Amino acid sequence: MILTTTPGVEGKKIVEYKGIVFGEVISGVNFIKDFAAGLSNIFGGRSRSYEGELLEAREAALREMEQRAASLGANAVIGVDVDYEVLGQNGNMLMVTASGTAVVIE
Repeated sequence: MILTTTPGVEGKKIVEYKGIVFGEVISGVNFIKDFAAGLSNIFGGRSRSYEGELLEAREAALREMEQRAASLGANAVIGVDVDYEVLGQNGNMLMVTASGTAVVIE
């Protein structure tokens, strides 16, 4: 499965549009990660715990979108966009959404 942010795949012809597909992941951030991120905030540097959470959520959203495209018979997703949103009363939930157009290319 080809995933691309471009409106097509270079050298390939789109022969069928299957529709828009999404992958959504909502991930909670726990106390340990909050504490570690707080220390990074105080002392400077990168928050590896949050970066890891973000990476996992993004990969899961892309995988889910890819699976939905495959279930429609697509072999590529074009125009892929990934969005991030903080949710929850205390902002302790992270939502990652991947979207794109499922297509068949030859």
